[in-house]
Amino acid sequence: MANSTTNRNQEYEYGGLLINGFAMLFFTFILIPVLIVFCIVQGGEENLWLSAGASAVLFILFIIGCVGYFTQEPNEARVMIFFGKYCGTCRSVGYYWANPFMTRRKLSLRIRNMDIEPIKVNDKIGNPVLIGMVLVWRIKDTYRAVFDIDSASLGATGVGVSSAALEKFVRIQSDAALREVTGHYAYDQTDGTSDELTLRDGGDEINELLERKINDRLAMAGMEVVEARLNYLAYAPEIAAVMLRRQQASAIISAREKIVEGAVSMVDMALKRLDKDGIVVLDDKQKAAMVGNLLTVLCADEPAQPVVNTGA
Repeated sequence: MANSTTNRNQEYEYGGLLINGFAMLFFTFILIPVLIVFCIVQGGEENLWLSAGASAVLFILFIIGCVGYFTQEPNEARVMIFFGKYCGTCRSVGYYWANPFMTRRKLSLRIRNMDIEPIKVNDKIGNPVLIGMVLVWRIKDTYRAVFDIDSASLGATGVGVSSAALEKFVRIQSDAALREVTGHYAYDQTDGTSDELTLRDGGDEINELLERKINDRLAMAGMEVVEARLNYLAYAPEIAAVMLRRQQASAIISAREKIVEGAVSMVDMALKRLDKDGIVVLDDKQKAAMVGNLLTVLCADEPAQPVVNTGA
């Protein structure tokens, strides 16, 4: 039985007393009151003390029976604790009655969504970047979630672990994992190699690594990550303008390379076509001048102003 494993420091199913709530309602509010009235009426003066004692016992049972009802919906659980002793986790769905002296700590096993606001972190090469993410998580091990987290250290009050304390724990650990992952990669390519993994181009690989790092941190508290994904990535304001000019310069250089490549191809095609069709015979000096003129026209930002030579 499950009670034989109460010395284990891990979650297991509750195997103690658990009665259907509707059946217990009949026992508490119909059967016991009827028995109390029966004892009072039938006892009379002859058995006054006996009837009074039986009525007192039944009244105590009535009071105890009024306590212990609870309703549990799907994807909810209750950690059952009997005077400080862990007795298992109840995941049964419905209306039940349990030992009223049993402490029942309610936990939601449903998926929760958390938006981690952008934080400022230095990337691999020391550039400050703003990075944020969306985290989807849930409770996996109710024992660890209740007994392995100190709610007082997270600013929570009262007995047990509150939802706010769990969310604060997840937020702190996710922040630490996000800083760790960011520090291992550059925001963008630094040496021009296309195989360098970066935060901007990493995509699924960065998200998978981030999810694994957060899972490693949350496992000790009985929680798991369903999904972790970057949703904000930008340079910090103090260097954003400089990096924008750098990106603009890179874009201009790439565009110029394409323009020059196309211009050289067009000049080569023009020279071959002139030579093939025999339109004009040019010496090396004239070819050089023509190449220079064509490259100037094709590579210039402004439209060229032609000069017509009418001389000999």
